[in-house]
Amino acid sequence: MILRPGFRFVFSHPAHFVAFGFGAGLSRFAPGTAGTLVGFPLFWLLGPYYSPWELLAIIAALFAIGVWACGITGRNLGISDHGGMCWDEIVAFLLILEIAPRGLYWEIAAFFLFRLFDVVKPSPIRELEKRMKGGFGVMFDDILAAGYTLLTLAIVKRTWF
Repeated sequence: MILRPGFRFVFSHPAHFVAFGFGAGLSRFAPGTAGTLVGFPLFWLLGPYYSPWELLAIIAALFAIGVWACGITGRNLGISDHGGMCWDEIVAFLLILEIAPRGLYWEIAAFFLFRLFDVVKPSPIRELEKRMKGGFGVMFDDILAAGYTLLTLAIVKRTWF
């Protein structure tokens, strides 16, 4: 079991590099937050060049890549959902940014809400996280947190805007 992987581990296999969010997961402070932040520039780079449907297809492909990468990386670490694996946050946050209302304030609100739901893991996220293992389990719980985030943003927009 590897509790504190370093650059050597992350760069030893393409799956590790992806699962650790291109190295963002090596952050000693809040690697999940660091990974979520990677979602911003990726979205700003990809968003203008693809239609919403194309971007959703890309996000689905990134999810599938994450299932593979997080599965391999978790097995190699001996911890199925190691805290440094942040590809799940990146992909889920890309999904949020694609669906959420446009604008900097909405994006900032989405960031903080997603981090809240990802950390707190309201029901049924916590229960599913305990039951689902492997790469799919790692990726899926963050998609559920993204769903809570999008639902909250939709309620706020409908109620106050």
